[in-house]
Amino acid sequence: MRMTTLVFALVLSVSGPAAAQEWEEYVNTQDGFKVNFPGQPKVTETTWKSQLDYILPARVYSAERGREHYSMTVVDYTGLEQQGIERSKTCPPGNAQCRANAGPTIGPGYWKQDERGAIVYATFKLLQRDVKLTSLAWEWQDMVEGHFIQLTNNADQSRTFAYIAMHENKLYIAEGTVPKGYPEPGLFQQSMGWVDKDGKGIRYQTIYSNAYHGMGVYPKPPIAGAGRGRGAGAGTPPGGGADAGGPAGGRR
Repeated sequence: MRMTTLVFALVLSVSGPAAAQEWEEYVNTQDGFKVNFPGQPKVTETTWKSQLDYILPARVYSAERGREHYSMTVVDYTGLEQQGIERSKTCPPGNAQCRANAGPTIGPGYWKQDERGAIVYATFKLLQRDVKLTSLAWEWQDMVEGHFIQLTNNADQSRTFAYIAMHENKLYIAEGTVPKGYPEPGLFQQSMGWVDKDGKGIRYQTIYSNAYHGMGVYPKPPIAGAGRGRGAGAGTPPGGGADAGGPAGGRR
């Protein structure tokens, strides 16, 4: 019995650190984000149909950890204006707001309306699943505004934590899903941050809103520091520090 106990203890001492090493910070300069994944994510090129039926390029970064699933979907809205201009050339007669010289609030082909509503529309699409909504809140990650969402699947009772935001005219949908009875996937959601073209973390001094700052209505807020991860926050446990809070209890 004593030998069995000793062997079991040795197994635990080896498997514990090994499990912890599965998670690593993934930094993507092409799409401007960083997040903790359980291993190197798979990248899938795809498309996204917007609320007004524009087809936009997208990438899905995904990783599995046993029965747990983690993904980051990034939709590139930077080409939406040109698509709106092209659509405005075939506006139905009498639709003055769709035409090329439409006002600055709406934009040709309603493209500005489409981009401003991207976070709400992505939230709506999540809620169309066979799920029960358990939490929905306006929040931010490194001062970039977005929606924090918690869902319970009606069929298998799995839990999904999601964060939806827009930064620099790109839509980000971070989802962590775990089976019933597993620890909630809040740490994945809380680890998300933003990076520049050199991989340096970004954190703004005040709230960044893509509808105003990304679309050029106002200048972007000053950057306060490097944000979480690379170059900042070293040694601070997830959920700790001065920024703790929010529905998932995470750092923002």
